Amino acid sequence: MTEAVSTARRSRITPEREAELYEAVLDLLREVGYDALTMDAVAARTRSSKATLYRQWGGKAQLVVKALRHSKRVRTEDIDTGSLRGDLHAIVSLEDDCTMERNSALMRGVAMAMHHNDDLRVAFRDQMVDPEMGGFRQVLQRAVDRGEVRPDCPAIEFLLHMMVGGFATRALLDDQPPTRAFLTSYIDAVVLPALGVQTD
Repeated sequence: MTEAVSTARRSRITPEREAELYEAVLDLLREVGYDALTMDAVAARTRSSKATLYRQWGGKAQLVVKALRHSKRVRTEDIDTGSLRGDLHAIVSLEDDCTMERNSALMRGVAMAMHHNDDLRVAFRDQMVDPEMGGFRQVLQRAVDRGEVRPDCPAIEFLLHMMVGGFATRALLDDQPPTRAFLTSYIDAVVLPALGVQTD
């Protein structure tokens, strides 16, 4: 499906209605998980017809990933504080600790569901992972252009891996949700030194 056709389909729903629907999808996802979430349940929760949902989004995977993408209010590439440290700290500060905890649990559930849902994995890669990688590349390129990071630094290709790793393993290793304080300390102690950026 082309982007033009997709846009034309969604144009029949107002931005306010679309935001309301996405929030309902995320609420359902938190309540029942991806596998138990159905288009019937979304239709009932949002007082929509199932036919409309399929016409607008094509299927459950596309709808869920669009809802996840919509919840990200600011694009990574639009953050420009003038320093890499400032940019990474700003990215972390986009969510408060409570929201971060809720979203961490949500993303763990989605990640597990991707193991046996190819359509979800493809949609997530196309609409979440690829744009985020592109955004982090732009943030890093600005740091290279400012002379903060060497263009041949081997850690450049692993910035997103490091960021996701700190976020995802907080619960696994410490049995605690990620917090702003933890992630900003992690950035200063691990990510920036790996990129050759002084934090003192």
